[in-house]
Amino acid sequence: MDYKTILYEVDDGLAKVTLNRPNAGHSINKDFALEFMDAAIRASTDHSVRCVLIGATGKMYGFGGDLKFFSTQMDRVRECLLELTAAVHHAIQRFHHMNAPVIIAVNGTAAGGGFSMALFGDIVLAAQSAKFTMAYTNAGLSPDASSSYFLPRVVGLRRAQELMLTNRTLSAEEACEWGIVTRVVDDDKLGEAAEALARKLSAGPTRAYGAVKRLLSRTFEQSLEVQLEEESRSIAAMGDSVDGREGMDAFLNKRKPKFTGA
Repeated sequence: MDYKTILYEVDDGLAKVTLNRPNAGHSINKDFALEFMDAAIRASTDHSVRCVLIGATGKMYGFGGDLKFFSTQMDRVRECLLELTAAVHHAIQRFHHMNAPVIIAVNGTAAGGGFSMALFGDIVLAAQSAKFTMAYTNAGLSPDASSSYFLPRVVGLRRAQELMLTNRTLSAEEACEWGIVTRVVDDDKLGEAAEALARKLSAGPTRAYGAVKRLLSRTFEQSLEVQLEEESRSIAAMGDSVDGREGMDAFLNKRKPKFTGA
């Protein structure tokens, strides 16, 4: 697929997915939804990919749905929104379930779907000037792109209700305090910090990272007994993996491990 709204590249195990509609605030239209899904499929099925970095060109991360595009689809807006969300949601599921960690770098305003698309990352870095607002109900809409799933788990139900019903805007520091953001970085250091972290993780034990993601994704739904059983099965499988054996040997011999993702 030839991309019009995103940039995609893989370099030494790191897949970079960069939102690239700066003149439209990286808003989500049909092209974007389909291209984002395609990028997620490519990244999640490419065995060379060991980390994903999602960011955006320009000075903002994303304004959410492209309301101008929606206005041209009013005679079929229901079908249009079902098509768009199906594609975006498939992409988010792909990124969430892949072994490779997903880092998201929020370089400016994240509103509506832009806010939602900052939530599914395993690690989220934000520029000091970034701002976060749900914004959906300002346009008479309800949340999508995973925010009704991830936001309550990150900030708790009461804060999620406030953000979604009042559209309160959070600064980057507030978002960090609430747990939406992992770390706040100076604006001019965001790209450098995100890439350095992504490079570090892309050289790590990818299968073990995937195990961490799976264990954490289920922790709120399962009993202690089921979670403990999954921990046992997981650590046993990781210990018997190539990277697990390499990691233990490196630790015992006081050397730096050389992980291959196997």
